[in-house]
Amino acid sequence: MLDFLKRRLKNQKGAMDKILVTLLLVIVGVGAVVGLTTWIGTESDKVQTAASSQITSVINDANSSN
Repeated sequence: MLDFLKRRLKNQKGAMDKILVTLLLVIVGVGAVVGLTTWIGTESDKVQTAASSQITSVINDANSSN
């Protein structure tokens, strides 16, 4: 089976290049998705922290004015 695939790849001009480019694109795509997911998670935590501190500040200001 492996010999058959090797012969097919040798017979087709540029087949190995197409395989390597496809693998490169898959690796880049997976890396981009992982990076984007990590970045969104970090930004989400930052927004939650900022919103929480603002809400606490507003509540404390409202309680102190009463």
